[in-house]
Amino acid sequence: MFAVYAKEPNADDPLASLTVGERPDPEVPEGFVRVSVRAASLNMHDVWTLRGVGIKPEQFPMILGCDGAGVLDDGTEVVLHSVVNDPSWRGDDTLDPKRTLLTEKLQGTFADSVVVPERNVLPKPAGLSFTEAATMGTAWLTAYRMLFTKSGLRPGQTMLVQGASGGVSTALVQLGRAAGHRVWVTGRTEEKRALAESLGAHRTFEPGARLPERVDAVFETVGKATWAHSLKSLRPGGIVVVSGSTSGPDPSADLQRVFFLQLRVAGSTMGTRDELADLLSYVDLAGIRPQIGAELPLSDAERGFTDMLEGNTAGKIVFTR
Repeated sequence: MFAVYAKEPNADDPLASLTVGERPDPEVPEGFVRVSVRAASLNMHDVWTLRGVGIKPEQFPMILGCDGAGVLDDGTEVVLHSVVNDPSWRGDDTLDPKRTLLTEKLQGTFADSVVVPERNVLPKPAGLSFTEAATMGTAWLTAYRMLFTKSGLRPGQTMLVQGASGGVSTALVQLGRAAGHRVWVTGRTEEKRALAESLGAHRTFEPGARLPERVDAVFETVGKATWAHSLKSLRPGGIVVVSGSTSGPDPSADLQRVFFLQLRVAGSTMGTRDELADLLSYVDLAGIRPQIGAELPLSDAERGFTDMLEGNTAGKIVFTR
């Protein structure tokens, strides 16, 4: 079958390991299902896989792609949940110490088909296209958990999203606006700030800008480049919810500010199957449609990876078959 895969780990030049070609058709073990992939979205996790992060060298070649949407053998249209749990685990999917994501032990979605455990597929809402549904399982699920499970925000309160154009950031803007929050966003360029405003942001600012007032919650995916600004932007008792650090971790936590103003810092990773089900229902009921920055054929995967690494994004990059 046709696939985009990492032929070997390459920490220094990840795109050198990116390969477009043929891979063996997958077998379907008991308790698993085959999904004919119609669309799959690109995530930074795919770059980590190319670098060899979270995957052993002997597990290569590894088909990339940790989320997507497609069709079961019986014709059912489905969305994939990319968190794969140990069969014996009970509780929050994201807290399972033995959990993995697609592309860590199981092959990924950048292929004609993918084989996953039965519990890792959910019905696709009829109102979402395959391209739109393919963004839900990682970026939108991450944003949903950050906002609705972790932040504790109430309608009418103010939230700041650090970064305007990435998949999680654009999802936070759209979800926050729909939930009745006042949404503020930082963006590096006028184009990125204009994108955030078009998606529902009430106000946008340059990175590091002094805000008109302190906010109730900050949503962080950037890390070192924005961390100090995030803490300074919070009102006393406010919360910063962190799900990533694309610019690197910050060695200075500014603990004096944290304890003196009684700030809260909450980590957030992916989301549960139940949260994905709720997210799919929510976007369907609210008529929310995810921001697609680029829709490319899977054969043009290298272009999508290059754009993401260079920051040339305006929403999610999705590959289609």
